[in-house]
Amino acid sequence: MEYKRILLKLSGEALAGAEGKGLDEDVMACFAEQIAEVVKGGTQVAIVVGGGNIFRGLSGVNAGFERVRGDQMGMLATVINSIGLSLSIKAAGVPAEVYTSIPMEPMGRYYVRDLAVSFMEKGGVALIAGGTGNPFFTTDSAAALRACEIGADALLKGTKVDGVYDCDPMKNPDAKKYQTLSFDKALADGLKVMDSTAFALCKDNKMPIIVFNMNNKGDLARLLAGEPVGTVVS
Repeated sequence: MEYKRILLKLSGEALAGAEGKGLDEDVMACFAEQIAEVVKGGTQVAIVVGGGNIFRGLSGVNAGFERVRGDQMGMLATVINSIGLSLSIKAAGVPAEVYTSIPMEPMGRYYVRDLAVSFMEKGGVALIAGGTGNPFFTTDSAAALRACEIGADALLKGTKVDGVYDCDPMKNPDAKKYQTLSFDKALADGLKVMDSTAFALCKDNKMPIIVFNMNNKGDLARLLAGEPVGTVVS
């Protein structure tokens, strides 16, 4: 399959590097370089970034925060991450714009689907921040929603592992990696590809999910070139 337009989902923790918190400039520069490479190669890219490196709403609830307020803090964290990554992408020589699901000018432009798509068609990277703009939804759900909304050819989930396994490869050296996987099998086997809301949205809208290791430099370009990188869930 040819991927002309993708939605790339990155976790907040991925931007934090080894520390797991805050933003690692070297990691962001590495990611930005890979993203710039595929954009210059003709792929249209939108990005949704999590906020777990700064604040995670559910963790706040466990500490006594009200869920709605905790989730709103998480939404703001995704905006911080998106601004940081956008600066790294610009430094790599590609235009980047932050769009926010709730009005937040001048931090970012208010997200309107047609504006974001138009920007991507002109060679820019659209970073869509703020989650869905509603509490009780994860950034996985936001990524699934935006992928369907912008008409992406696939949702690419960049993680720390190189695909989906039948059990945790960190704990079990005999874990089996799937090259391809059906939505139904992933659900039946309880494989944690994305959260259930995001997964259902992708399944209902026939949006393939590709799980790959964003930390393996060059894998994003190889994936988009058609090489067997990661796990394709469809």
